[in-house]
Amino acid sequence: MLSPSIIAFACGLAAGAVLGVAGRAGRFCTLAMLEDAFFGSDYRRLKSFALAAAVALLATQALAALGIVDLSRSIYLTASIGLGGAILGGLMFGVGMALVGTCGFGTLVRVGGGDLRAIVVFLVLGLSALATMRGITGMLRLMLIEPLSVRLPEGSTQTLTSLLGAGGTMRAILVVAISAALAFWALADGRLVRSPRLLASGLAVGAAIAFGWFATGWLADDEFDPARVSSLTFVAPLGDAILYIATFSGARLNFGIGSVAGVVAGSFAAAMLARGFRWEACDDARELKRHMIGALLMGIGGIMSMGCTIGQGLSAFSTLAISAPITMLAIACGARLGLEFTMTGEWLPAVRRLFGAST
Repeated sequence: MLSPSIIAFACGLAAGAVLGVAGRAGRFCTLAMLEDAFFGSDYRRLKSFALAAAVALLATQALAALGIVDLSRSIYLTASIGLGGAILGGLMFGVGMALVGTCGFGTLVRVGGGDLRAIVVFLVLGLSALATMRGITGMLRLMLIEPLSVRLPEGSTQTLTSLLGAGGTMRAILVVAISAALAFWALADGRLVRSPRLLASGLAVGAAIAFGWFATGWLADDEFDPARVSSLTFVAPLGDAILYIATFSGARLNFGIGSVAGVVAGSFAAAMLARGFRWEACDDARELKRHMIGALLMGIGGIMSMGCTIGQGLSAFSTLAISAPITMLAIACGARLGLEFTMTGEWLPAVRRLFGAST
Protein backbone atom coordinates (compact mmCIF):
# COMPACT_ATOMS: atom_id res chain seq x y z
CA MET A 1 0.00 0.00 0.00
CA LEU A 2 1.07 3.56 -0.66
CA SER A 3 2.20 5.55 2.36
CA PRO A 4 0.24 8.70 3.35
CA SER A 5 3.16 10.90 2.31
CA ILE A 6 3.22 9.39 -1.19
CA ILE A 7 -0.56 9.79 -1.50
CA ALA A 8 -0.27 13.41 -0.37
CA PHE A 9 2.51 14.05 -2.89
CA ALA A 10 0.52 12.47 -5.73
CA CYS A 11 -2.56 14.52 -4.86
CA GLY A 12 -0.46 17.68 -4.68
CA LEU A 13 1.03 16.83 -8.06
CA ALA A 14 -2.46 16.53 -9.56
CA ALA A 15 -3.82 19.70 -7.94
CA GLY A 16 -0.70 21.63 -8.90
CA ALA A 17 -0.95 20.45 -12.50
CA VAL A 18 -4.48 21.88 -12.68
CA LEU A 19 -3.15 25.25 -11.50
CA GLY A 20 -0.21 25.03 -13.89
CA VAL A 21 -2.54 24.57 -16.86
CA ALA A 22 -4.84 27.32 -15.54
CA GLY A 23 -1.90 29.69 -15.21
CA ARG A 24 -0.38 28.96 -18.62
CA ALA A 25 -3.36 28.19 -20.84
CA GLY A 26 -6.10 29.89 -18.83
CA ARG A 27 -4.18 33.11 -18.03
CA PHE A 28 -4.98 32.80 -14.32
CA CYS A 29 -2.56 35.26 -12.70
CA THR A 30 -3.12 37.14 -9.44
CA LEU A 31 -0.78 40.06 -10.18
CA ALA A 32 -2.28 40.47 -13.64
CA MET A 33 -5.77 40.58 -12.14
CA LEU A 34 -4.72 43.46 -9.85
CA GLU A 35 -2.88 45.26 -12.63
CA ASP A 36 -5.86 44.96 -14.99
CA ALA A 37 -8.18 46.29 -12.29
CA PHE A 38 -5.89 49.14 -11.17
CA PHE A 39 -4.81 50.49 -14.54
CA GLY A 40 -7.13 49.03 -17.18
CA SER A 41 -10.51 48.92 -15.44
CA ASP A 42 -10.69 45.33 -16.68
CA TYR A 43 -12.13 43.10 -13.96
CA ARG A 44 -12.38 39.80 -15.84
CA ARG A 45 -9.37 38.20 -14.16
CA LEU A 46 -10.52 39.52 -10.79
CA LYS A 47 -13.93 37.99 -11.46
CA SER A 48 -12.24 34.69 -12.31
CA PHE A 49 -10.47 34.84 -8.96
CA ALA A 50 -13.77 35.65 -7.22
CA LEU A 51 -15.40 32.65 -8.90
CA ALA A 52 -12.52 30.44 -7.74
CA ALA A 53 -13.01 31.76 -4.20
CA ALA A 54 -16.75 31.02 -4.34
CA VAL A 55 -16.23 27.45 -5.55
CA ALA A 56 -13.43 26.83 -3.02
CA LEU A 57 -15.48 28.20 -0.13
CA LEU A 58 -18.65 26.27 -0.93
CA ALA A 59 -16.91 22.95 -1.63
CA THR A 60 -14.52 23.19 1.32
CA GLN A 61 -17.25 24.07 3.80
CA ALA A 62 -19.37 21.20 2.45
CA LEU A 63 -16.48 18.81 3.16
CA ALA A 64 -16.22 20.20 6.68
CA ALA A 65 -19.98 20.01 7.29
CA LEU A 66 -20.00 16.35 6.21
CA GLY A 67 -17.19 15.58 8.65
CA ILE A 68 -14.80 14.59 5.88
CA VAL A 69 -12.21 17.28 6.69
CA ASP A 70 -11.41 18.80 10.07
CA LEU A 71 -10.46 22.37 9.18
CA SER A 72 -9.55 23.13 12.78
CA ARG A 73 -6.31 21.25 12.04
CA SER A 74 -5.28 23.82 9.44
CA ILE A 75 -2.64 26.46 10.07
CA TYR A 76 -5.12 29.27 9.38
CA LEU A 77 -7.64 28.63 12.16
CA THR A 78 -5.53 29.71 15.11
CA ALA A 79 -6.70 31.14 18.43
CA SER A 80 -5.21 34.54 17.56
CA ILE A 81 -5.23 36.89 14.61
CA GLY A 82 -1.72 37.80 13.48
CA LEU A 83 -2.44 41.35 12.38
CA GLY A 84 1.23 42.28 12.26
CA GLY A 85 2.08 39.40 9.97
CA ALA A 86 -1.02 39.83 7.83
CA ILE A 87 -0.49 43.56 7.24
CA LEU A 88 3.30 43.92 7.16
CA GLY A 89 3.86 40.55 5.52
CA GLY A 90 1.09 41.20 3.00
CA LEU A 91 2.55 44.58 2.08
CA MET A 92 5.99 43.04 1.62
CA PHE A 93 4.62 40.22 -0.49
CA GLY A 94 2.62 42.63 -2.67
CA VAL A 95 5.61 44.88 -3.33
CA GLY A 96 7.77 41.84 -4.02
CA MET A 97 5.45 40.29 -6.57
CA ALA A 98 5.16 43.64 -8.36
CA LEU A 99 8.96 43.84 -8.62
CA VAL A 100 9.15 40.27 -9.94
CA GLY A 101 6.09 40.59 -12.16
CA THR A 102 4.25 37.64 -10.63
CA CYS A 103 3.70 35.74 -7.36
CA GLY A 104 5.09 32.41 -6.14
CA PHE A 105 2.51 30.48 -8.13
CA GLY A 106 3.22 32.55 -11.25
CA THR A 107 6.93 31.95 -10.77
CA LEU A 108 6.39 28.20 -11.07
CA VAL A 109 4.22 28.74 -14.14
CA ARG A 110 7.08 30.71 -15.69
CA VAL A 111 9.58 27.99 -14.81
CA GLY A 112 7.42 25.53 -16.74
CA GLY A 113 7.49 27.86 -19.73
CA GLY A 114 11.30 28.07 -19.85
CA ASP A 115 11.89 31.35 -17.99
CA LEU A 116 15.39 31.21 -16.46
CA ARG A 117 14.68 34.35 -14.41
CA ALA A 118 11.93 32.45 -12.66
CA ILE A 119 14.39 29.76 -11.57
CA VAL A 120 16.42 32.45 -9.78
CA VAL A 121 13.23 33.82 -8.20
CA PHE A 122 12.23 30.30 -7.15
CA LEU A 123 15.55 29.74 -5.39
CA VAL A 124 15.65 33.12 -3.64
CA LEU A 125 11.98 32.94 -2.64
CA GLY A 126 12.29 29.39 -1.34
CA LEU A 127 15.51 30.03 0.62
CA SER A 128 14.19 33.26 2.15
CA ALA A 129 11.00 31.44 3.14
CA LEU A 130 13.06 28.73 4.85
CA ALA A 131 15.15 31.35 6.65
CA THR A 132 11.99 33.08 7.89
CA MET A 133 10.42 29.83 9.04
CA ARG A 134 13.45 28.28 10.69
CA GLY A 135 16.48 30.52 10.24
CA ILE A 136 18.01 33.92 10.72
CA THR A 137 15.04 36.08 9.69
CA GLY A 138 12.74 34.01 11.88
CA MET A 139 13.55 36.35 14.77
CA LEU A 140 12.24 39.28 12.72
CA ARG A 141 9.03 37.36 12.09
CA LEU A 142 8.53 36.70 15.80
CA MET A 143 9.31 40.28 16.76
CA LEU A 144 6.76 41.69 14.31
CA ILE A 145 3.98 39.13 14.61
CA GLU A 146 3.70 38.32 18.31
CA PRO A 147 3.30 41.87 19.72
CA LEU A 148 0.70 42.74 17.07
CA SER A 149 -1.39 39.60 17.38
CA VAL A 150 -4.93 39.75 18.76
CA ARG A 151 -5.58 36.92 21.18
CA LEU A 152 -9.11 35.56 20.96
CA PRO A 153 -11.23 34.30 23.86
CA GLU A 154 -10.62 30.73 24.95
CA GLY A 155 -12.35 28.24 22.69
CA SER A 156 -12.59 30.68 19.77
CA THR A 157 -10.76 30.59 16.46
CA GLN A 158 -10.27 33.25 13.84
CA THR A 159 -13.06 31.96 11.63
CA LEU A 160 -15.72 34.45 10.63
CA THR A 161 -18.45 32.16 11.96
CA SER A 162 -16.69 31.80 15.33
CA LEU A 163 -16.30 35.55 15.68
CA LEU A 164 -19.96 36.07 14.79
CA GLY A 165 -21.09 33.19 16.97
CA ALA A 166 -22.75 31.53 13.98
CA GLY A 167 -23.01 27.76 13.99
CA GLY A 168 -25.08 25.03 12.42
CA THR A 169 -27.77 26.47 10.16
CA MET A 170 -26.50 30.05 10.46
CA ARG A 171 -23.05 28.94 9.39
CA ALA A 172 -24.46 27.20 6.33
CA ILE A 173 -26.55 30.26 5.43
CA LEU A 174 -23.49 32.51 5.75
CA VAL A 175 -21.36 30.24 3.56
CA VAL A 176 -24.02 30.02 0.85
CA ALA A 177 -24.63 33.78 0.98
CA ILE A 178 -20.94 34.67 0.59
CA SER A 179 -20.42 32.11 -2.19
CA ALA A 180 -23.55 33.24 -4.03
CA ALA A 181 -22.56 36.91 -3.76
CA LEU A 182 -19.10 36.24 -5.19
CA ALA A 183 -20.45 34.05 -7.99
CA PHE A 184 -23.15 36.59 -8.85
CA TRP A 185 -20.64 39.44 -9.04
CA ALA A 186 -18.34 37.31 -11.19
CA LEU A 187 -21.01 36.14 -13.65
CA ALA A 188 -23.74 38.80 -13.64
CA ASP A 189 -22.48 41.05 -16.44
CA GLY A 190 -21.59 38.12 -18.73
CA ARG A 191 -18.04 39.33 -19.44
CA LEU A 192 -16.46 36.37 -17.67
CA VAL A 193 -18.81 33.96 -19.46
CA ARG A 194 -17.59 35.40 -22.76
CA SER A 195 -14.01 34.62 -21.68
CA PRO A 196 -14.16 30.80 -21.56
CA ARG A 197 -10.52 30.34 -20.56
CA LEU A 198 -10.84 32.60 -17.53
CA LEU A 199 -14.20 31.04 -16.65
CA ALA A 200 -12.81 27.50 -16.80
CA SER A 201 -9.70 28.56 -14.88
CA GLY A 202 -11.74 30.04 -12.05
CA LEU A 203 -13.85 26.90 -11.71
CA ALA A 204 -10.83 24.57 -11.92
CA VAL A 205 -8.71 26.50 -9.42
CA GLY A 206 -11.56 26.67 -6.91
CA ALA A 207 -12.11 22.92 -7.22
CA ALA A 208 -8.37 22.28 -6.82
CA ILE A 209 -8.34 24.22 -3.54
CA ALA A 210 -11.18 22.07 -2.15
CA PHE A 211 -9.46 18.93 -3.44
CA GLY A 212 -6.34 19.93 -1.50
CA TRP A 213 -8.28 19.92 1.76
CA PHE A 214 -9.87 16.58 0.85
CA ALA A 215 -6.52 15.07 -0.06
CA THR A 216 -4.68 16.08 3.12
CA GLY A 217 -7.66 15.72 5.45
CA TRP A 218 -9.00 12.39 4.17
CA LEU A 219 -7.07 10.58 1.46
CA ALA A 220 -3.62 11.05 3.00
CA ASP A 221 -4.68 11.27 6.64
CA ASP A 222 -2.58 9.08 8.92
CA GLU A 223 -4.30 8.30 12.22
CA PHE A 224 -0.99 7.12 13.69
CA ASP A 225 0.81 10.34 12.75
CA PRO A 226 -1.76 13.16 12.62
CA ALA A 227 -0.61 16.23 10.71
CA ARG A 228 -2.02 19.60 9.81
CA VAL A 229 -4.45 19.59 6.92
CA SER A 230 -3.54 22.00 4.15
CA SER A 231 -4.32 23.07 0.63
CA LEU A 232 -2.56 25.00 -2.10
CA THR A 233 -0.13 27.78 -1.20
CA PHE A 234 3.15 28.78 -2.82
CA VAL A 235 5.63 30.21 -0.36
CA ALA A 236 6.60 27.63 2.27
CA PRO A 237 6.25 24.69 -0.17
CA LEU A 238 8.92 26.26 -2.41
CA GLY A 239 11.30 26.16 0.54
CA ASP A 240 10.22 22.62 1.40
CA ALA A 241 10.90 21.55 -2.18
CA ILE A 242 14.43 22.97 -2.06
CA LEU A 243 15.03 21.30 1.30
CA TYR A 244 13.76 17.96 -0.03
CA ILE A 245 16.05 18.14 -3.04
CA ALA A 246 19.03 19.00 -0.80
CA THR A 247 18.28 16.39 1.90
CA PHE A 248 16.57 13.64 -0.06
CA SER A 249 17.43 10.80 2.31
CA GLY A 250 16.36 12.70 5.42
CA ALA A 251 13.17 14.37 4.15
CA ARG A 252 9.63 13.26 3.41
CA LEU A 253 7.36 14.10 0.50
CA ASN A 254 4.19 16.03 1.20
CA PHE A 255 1.28 17.73 -0.55
CA GLY A 256 3.06 21.07 -0.86
CA ILE A 257 6.12 19.62 -2.58
CA GLY A 258 3.84 17.74 -4.96
CA SER A 259 1.94 20.94 -5.79
CA VAL A 260 5.19 22.74 -6.64
CA ALA A 261 6.21 19.98 -9.05
CA GLY A 262 2.66 19.80 -10.41
CA VAL A 263 2.45 23.48 -11.33
CA VAL A 264 5.74 23.29 -13.21
CA ALA A 265 4.65 20.10 -14.99
CA GLY A 266 1.20 21.46 -15.87
CA SER A 267 2.64 24.72 -17.17
CA PHE A 268 5.27 22.86 -19.20
CA ALA A 269 2.65 20.60 -20.78
CA ALA A 270 0.40 23.55 -21.65
CA ALA A 271 3.35 25.50 -23.08
CA MET A 272 4.47 22.58 -25.24
CA LEU A 273 0.95 21.93 -26.54
CA ALA A 274 0.56 25.59 -27.47
CA ARG A 275 4.12 25.72 -28.84
CA GLY A 276 4.81 28.51 -26.40
CA PHE A 277 7.83 27.06 -24.60
CA ARG A 278 10.93 29.20 -25.02
CA TRP A 279 14.03 29.97 -23.01
CA GLU A 280 14.17 33.47 -21.53
CA ALA A 281 16.72 35.28 -19.39
CA CYS A 282 17.29 38.67 -17.77
CA ASP A 283 18.18 41.57 -20.06
CA ASP A 284 20.75 43.00 -17.65
CA ALA A 285 22.00 43.00 -14.06
CA ARG A 286 19.47 45.65 -13.06
CA GLU A 287 16.56 43.39 -14.00
CA LEU A 288 18.13 40.46 -12.17
CA LYS A 289 18.58 42.61 -9.04
CA ARG A 290 14.93 43.67 -9.15
CA HIS A 291 13.80 40.05 -9.43
CA MET A 292 16.02 38.94 -6.55
CA ILE A 293 14.85 41.75 -4.24
CA GLY A 294 11.24 41.00 -5.13
CA ALA A 295 11.72 37.29 -4.45
CA LEU A 296 13.32 38.06 -1.08
CA LEU A 297 10.36 40.25 -0.10
CA MET A 298 7.89 37.57 -1.19
CA GLY A 299 9.69 34.84 0.74
CA ILE A 300 9.85 36.81 4.00
CA GLY A 301 6.46 38.49 3.60
CA GLY A 302 4.70 35.31 2.56
CA ILE A 303 5.81 33.47 5.71
CA MET A 304 4.95 36.43 7.94
CA SER A 305 1.44 36.58 6.48
CA MET A 306 1.12 32.77 6.48
CA GLY A 307 0.35 32.58 2.79
CA CYS A 308 0.34 34.20 -0.62
CA THR A 309 -2.41 35.29 -3.00
CA ILE A 310 -3.36 31.63 -3.42
CA GLY A 311 -2.65 30.51 0.14
CA GLN A 312 -4.49 33.34 1.90
CA GLY A 313 -6.70 34.56 -0.94
CA LEU A 314 -8.20 31.14 -1.70
CA SER A 315 -7.08 28.40 0.72
CA ALA A 316 -7.42 30.45 3.92
CA PHE A 317 -10.53 32.15 2.57
CA SER A 318 -12.16 28.76 2.02
CA THR A 319 -11.83 28.10 5.77
CA LEU A 320 -13.47 31.49 6.53
CA ALA A 321 -10.28 32.66 8.27
CA ILE A 322 -10.52 36.38 9.01
CA SER A 323 -6.82 36.72 8.10
CA ALA A 324 -7.64 36.09 4.42
CA PRO A 325 -9.32 39.42 3.53
CA ILE A 326 -6.88 41.39 5.73
CA THR A 327 -3.85 39.83 4.05
CA MET A 328 -5.30 40.16 0.55
CA LEU A 329 -6.04 43.86 1.12
CA ALA A 330 -2.45 44.37 2.30
CA ILE A 331 -1.10 42.44 -0.70
CA ALA A 332 -3.23 44.56 -3.07
CA CYS A 333 -1.90 47.79 -1.48
CA GLY A 334 1.67 46.50 -1.68
CA ALA A 335 1.19 45.47 -5.31
CA ARG A 336 -0.21 48.89 -6.21
CA LEU A 337 2.79 50.55 -4.57
CA GLY A 338 5.22 48.20 -6.30
CA LEU A 339 3.58 48.62 -9.71
CA GLU A 340 3.69 52.40 -9.38
CA PHE A 341 7.40 52.16 -8.53
CA THR A 342 8.18 49.94 -11.51
CA MET A 343 6.54 52.54 -13.78
CA THR A 344 8.04 55.70 -12.25
CA GLY A 345 11.27 54.42 -10.69
CA GLU A 346 10.56 56.41 -7.52
CA TRP A 347 8.97 55.45 -4.21
CA LEU A 348 7.66 58.78 -2.86
CA PRO A 349 5.40 59.67 -5.80
CA ALA A 350 4.15 56.08 -5.77
CA VAL A 351 3.24 56.36 -2.07
CA ARG A 352 1.44 59.66 -2.69
CA ARG A 353 -0.56 58.24 -5.56
CA LEU A 354 -1.40 55.12 -3.55
CA PHE A 355 -2.90 57.17 -0.72
CA GLY A 356 -4.43 59.82 -2.96
CA ALA A 357 -2.28 62.69 -1.69
CA SER A 358 -1.54 65.68 -3.89
CA THR A 359 1.93 65.82 -5.36
